[in-house]
Amino acid sequence: MHPRPPRLIMWDIDRTLIHAGRIAVQAYATAFTAVTGLAWREATVFAGRTDRAVTAEILTGYGVADTAELRATFFARYAEEFAARRHLIAASGRVLPGVPEVLAALADRPHVTQTLVTGNIPAVALAKVAAFGLDGPFDVTVGGYGMDDPVRAELVARSRRLAEAKYGPFAPSDIVVVGDTVHDVEAALAVGVTAIGVATGDTGTDELAAAGAHLVFADLGDVDAVVARLAGDLPPASPPSPRRPAPSGSAEPAGTA
Repeated sequence: MHPRPPRLIMWDIDRTLIHAGRIAVQAYATAFTAVTGLAWREATVFAGRTDRAVTAEILTGYGVADTAELRATFFARYAEEFAARRHLIAASGRVLPGVPEVLAALADRPHVTQTLVTGNIPAVALAKVAAFGLDGPFDVTVGGYGMDDPVRAELVARSRRLAEAKYGPFAPSDIVVVGDTVHDVEAALAVGVTAIGVATGDTGTDELAAAGAHLVFADLGDVDAVVARLAGDLPPASPPSPRRPAPSGSAEPAGTA
């Protein structure tokens, strides 16, 4: 039997693997006021975006210069505030359907490497998955995190570089980005790798498919089918059809993966 080609799966966290409640926003707001001295007013969308991009937008909106020094100070305080609230995550949030089983099954596949590509800064990303006992399957040293770059596609590219430096080359069709927003899909396509959407956030199956996702799941609850797709047991993904939406509520692919 020929060895399987290596497979790299890059997971988004929020609303793809878990719902973490409002803990991150509370920690962010407290850190923002502590560092800037300004009262917090939430006025931006976090979903699918990097913490670096969101922070730049917020600082600009408050008339504060977005400098590397200020970002470093803010992100350090944000990590502290989040750590102080970590015990609240499991009570206020939840793991999404099928997630523990899918991660565990993929971890048993020798050819599969799983990591995190997320808009969260590293300390918050790791705390979120650890709070639900989901941190075991991930090689977090080859991930892409929200303080690394404001552009999400650059996080995908960064993770690929790190993973290939550690494990050797991956075929583009064997690099898979899994996320719940159009931003995740667009980032994968910009780097030329496989995009899989999961409609467990605020973005529906139609919109994820229209963005060009090779495959869209309603959720990860059908563990065997999801693992087969993510592990590459089925034929590689074909290029996404331009702007072709899937039927409403469907978990059928816009291509195959």
